Amino acid sequence: MAITMESIKTLRTMTGAGLADVKKALTEADGDMDRAKEILRERGQAIAAKRGDRETSNGCVLVKAVDGFAAMIALKCETDFVANGADYIALTQEILDAAIAAKAKDLEAVKELTLANGLTVAAAITERSGVTGEKMELDGYLFIEGQNVSVYNHMNKNVLCTMVQTNKPAEEQAHAVAMQVAAMKPVALNQESVPQAIIDEEIKVAIEKTKQEQVQKAVENALKKAGINPAHVDSEDHMKSNVDKGWITAEDVEKAKEIIAKTSEEKAANLPEAMIQNIAKGRLNKFFKDSCLLNQEFIQDSKMSVADYLKAADKELTVIDFKRFSLQAD
Repeated sequence: MAITMESIKTLRTMTGAGLADVKKALTEADGDMDRAKEILRERGQAIAAKRGDRETSNGCVLVKAVDGFAAMIALKCETDFVANGADYIALTQEILDAAIAAKAKDLEAVKELTLANGLTVAAAITERSGVTGEKMELDGYLFIEGQNVSVYNHMNKNVLCTMVQTNKPAEEQAHAVAMQVAAMKPVALNQESVPQAIIDEEIKVAIEKTKQEQVQKAVENALKKAGINPAHVDSEDHMKSNVDKGWITAEDVEKAKEIIAKTSEEKAANLPEAMIQNIAKGRLNKFFKDSCLLNQEFIQDSKMSVADYLKAADKELTVIDFKRFSLQAD
């Protein structure tokens, strides 16, 4: 069967594959369009299998809101070169549009959606992997259903997106808070919505850190009282190097070790529980302030919280939901 320019254009439109890949597939298929599509798909599957253990640390994150349904999705790949390609961004956008149109509720549902070229999302990604030669995978599908949702693509770089839903129309304020979510990485809306497991872990860490600090403080005071600089004996490496430099003697090191061991044991056994709990509680409150969106200092005016900023515009205005996804390690 003859391979025409028209058949090449048609297959490129259907698959998004490059010119060379399309011509090669049509040649192998002797001009059979369906077989050529299958060849491209098989190549993508082979590449996906071969590169299954590769890390997909780059990609494209997009967000959109339409008629009471907002969603964001990340299509991940191996390199930023591929991620920044127009075809790659267009595929991510087409997947997001399909997800919003279907009001998809999870990633598996998104993968089963059918795109304009007749392929499922999962098949289209595999096919695109065959074109680029990189592993690709969907990740980070999040949605908010309802009105008054502001969406934000940080600096329009397609690596960090947020969504913020307010309890009433307030686009200016919602957009400002969406930027806040991008910058300050809140883990919960307010103190009440922080999972108990996270609170328990934060308390545990705060108590342990407080105990370590109290013991360390006692050790440093004991060393200073003995005429030893704590900075000279704060690790085995420092002890050795400072002896070599002549800053302390071997006798000082032995004396310091005895002081550290004895003081640490005595202080750890006699820590005032009430004080430890109070300091840990203060640390937990700071965690709530730093990590809960409505409690955070407003980035545009640190003299007020996010909740205060919203109330300044409308005393009843608040945020009822938010979502954030970033390709970068936070």
